[in-house]
Formats: sequence, structure tokens, C-alpha cells
Amino acid sequence: MDFLKRLFSPAPVADKRSAKNEQPEDWSTVPSLQASELVAFGDEVSRLSVEFDIEALIVSHERWLPWLWQALEGNVDEQLRPDVIREERSSELGAWLHDAGGKALGHLPTYSMLLVRNRYFHLKAAELITQVEQEEFTRADQTFKQCQHASRQMVLLLKELKRGLVKTTSRGGSSGSPSKKLEAAARS
Repeated sequence: MDFLKRLFSPAPVADKRSAKNEQPEDWSTVPSLQASELVAFGDEVSRLSVEFDIEALIVSHERWLPWLWQALEGNVDEQLRPDVIREERSSELGAWLHDAGGKALGHLPTYSMLLVRNRYFHLKAAELITQVEQEEFTRADQTFKQCQHASRQMVLLLKELKRGLVKTTSRGGSSGSPSKKLEAAARS
């Protein structure tokens, strides 16, 4: 917030000629004295990237239940094939968990629980599509409820991973704050 105040508040002018030389020609450039405030450090960028990934993955995952509900209602999307759905890496979340998510969050206990829940969700979703195709609607309805429950758990686990990520970095874990890194660099 202080950055925004400094950016949008008028600078004190000692000499109009020197102030004119310091002002940028347009708003796409930042005065050199404030440029360091726009820098994000590697660990912080990684953490923010993972946080954005988690939010996007929650949205992506939440699209599954309406698709499965439509299948239960008899509107099976041709892309919802049991053999594809059964593979947990076929979803954005599953692919992320086994690649970037594992690298970023594999050390957190919640991560392994999320892997198990994701695998279970995919097995149940494939089972639901199979039951619909075989017109076993009573069983498919129960399987849909299992998918709903697993989905809710997955969203909670994703939120917990995000919370754990924030706690890890705020405790001064491996990343630390940018200002502390600058202070340490200045001392050495």
C-alpha cells in the first residue's frame, strides 16, 4: 500500500528543472528510486505462482461435478470416456499434482492425501460413466454422491495446501522475506 501511495502522490520538488529531468515521460516507466519495489524474489515468485496454480486448479476441478451430473441425467459428453477418466493424470489437477505440484508441495503431508483423493475421485468418476452407460442409474446416483464427497475433500485439501504454503514461507522457512534477504546481502 505504501508503494501505491508513493507512486501516486506528488514528489516534493526542490528545483523545477531537476524534477523535470527525474519524471518519467510516461506511466509505463518507473523512476529508478522506486524500481526495486517492483522486483519479486525467486522464492516469492514461486510461492505466488503455486498459489495462483492452486486457485486455478480448484476452479478447474469444480467443473467435474456438473459434467458428471449431466452424464447422470443422460447427457454424456463424448469426452467422458471411462478409460480416459480413470487415469488421474488426465485432468489438469492430476497432471499438475504429478509434475509442478509435486515439486513445489510434495514435502507437505496434505499433498499425499490429495494424491490419494484425486485417484479415488477419478476411479469413481469412471465408474459413474460406466454405470450410466449400462443404465444402472441407482448405483450411478450413489457413485455420484461419492464423487461429490471426494470432490469436496479435494477442494479442502487444495486450500489446506495453499494455507500450508503460506505458513511455511511466513515462518521464515527456506524462502524468507525479500527485505530480510536484502538486509543480509547488504551486510555481507
